[in-house]
Amino acid sequence: MQYRTKILKSINNPVFIFIIALFSVTAQAQMNKIDGVDVVIGKNVVLSSDIAKFKLDIEQRSEGKIKISDCEMLEQLMLQKLLSHHAVIDSVLVTEAEVNSAVDRNLAFFTQEFGSIEKVVKEYGFNDLNDLRTELFSIEKENVLVRKEQEKINEGVDITPEEVRIYYNGLKEKNELPEFQAEIEMSQIVIYAEPTEEENNRIINKLKELKKEIEGGASFKMKAVLNSDDPTVTQNGGQIEVTKESQFIKEFKEVAFSLDVGQVSEPFKTLFGYHIIQLHQVKGKTRIVSHILMQPEILESKVQEAKEKIEKIRKEIIEGKITFEEAVAKYSEDKDTKNSGGMILNPYTNETRFDLTRMDPSLYDKVINTKKGEITEAFYDETQQNEKMYKIILMKDRTLTHKADLVNDYVKVQKLALQKKKEENITKWSKNKIKDTYIKISDKYDKCEYQRNWRKEN
Repeated sequence: MQYRTKILKSINNPVFIFIIALFSVTAQAQMNKIDGVDVVIGKNVVLSSDIAKFKLDIEQRSEGKIKISDCEMLEQLMLQKLLSHHAVIDSVLVTEAEVNSAVDRNLAFFTQEFGSIEKVVKEYGFNDLNDLRTELFSIEKENVLVRKEQEKINEGVDITPEEVRIYYNGLKEKNELPEFQAEIEMSQIVIYAEPTEEENNRIINKLKELKKEIEGGASFKMKAVLNSDDPTVTQNGGQIEVTKESQFIKEFKEVAFSLDVGQVSEPFKTLFGYHIIQLHQVKGKTRIVSHILMQPEILESKVQEAKEKIEKIRKEIIEGKITFEEAVAKYSEDKDTKNSGGMILNPYTNETRFDLTRMDPSLYDKVINTKKGEITEAFYDETQQNEKMYKIILMKDRTLTHKADLVNDYVKVQKLALQKKKEENITKWSKNKIKDTYIKISDKYDKCEYQRNWRKEN
């Protein structure tokens, strides 16, 4: 029962909402037929495929340990639609920028899961990345509406230490204390392997040559197919829609909005490499562009230099000549962690702690046998942007899987207690709003027993 409750509550997790929503979108894209409408809440609907696909995903995520009924799944979806409906009534503001940001975060999550964005597009049956983004935008817009409405409802809701203690003791008496997974905190020092100045100049001159040929009448698309290091260049004719709110890198957007229609930019640099852009069309606040990306090659000798440098740094730390934090400030070349003592943030929680069961497998392999206070051997890493580097990681803290303890895990228990209080507040809110909201449920769900009075029977 405890596991079942955990799964059901996870529906409120933004990443989980995205996952099950994507299954629903996939169903619509692949079936290419009109779904049956099972529920209407205000102006929102729940489709038959929504229930089927969402339920299937929960069962897969639980590895078959639970079987959720259609009625249970339907009630969770109805609450989502109720929140979304009243968010619109309450004039909850959702900007294009924050929706795009949510889409980008989820695409990053799935890219890591599948290995590349191309595999994500193929797995879920979309034509290309733009097609996928368009579908996800509408999904994420509703998700943001729901989240903001929940925040509005729970504004001012807080919890006292006494309430936390009562909550904890209640779980303990019922033998339902949660189990917290093993977690770690890490700091890093990074040394990059950089391309030579000669290699950078070679790339810039090649892009200038391509620019001249395109201005002379050559096909930008053909030049991109033959020369670009961007693997998505063949999708959607190589064209990209760019707005000032979209999550493209700053330098890319600045150049895109500086061009006239038909103009080809001078070569410019981003963290991905060197680019040229051609502007094809202006549609209101959107620019339709194509680009060619070329990434400088990094010599093996430069990679070896980075390795030797970081091994020397590690030796200084081990010998006590410098502390790890001092070495970060003096040597580390990673701008995201340099000013925080090298502390690595979890990209999904934006916190410093990592659940060992949910870590990037490649990073997990590097730190799994490292004890608290130890420093890993120097190891090679590279990014999708072709950045090559060597790293060392200090294990700042490490906890084992354990039952919740009120003293040692107070912050986590406090969060759980606060979440429960907010859920109870949402329940009170939904009880009142159901009375004033148009709700129509298909006859096939007449025998369902709901936690809330969706049928308005009393």
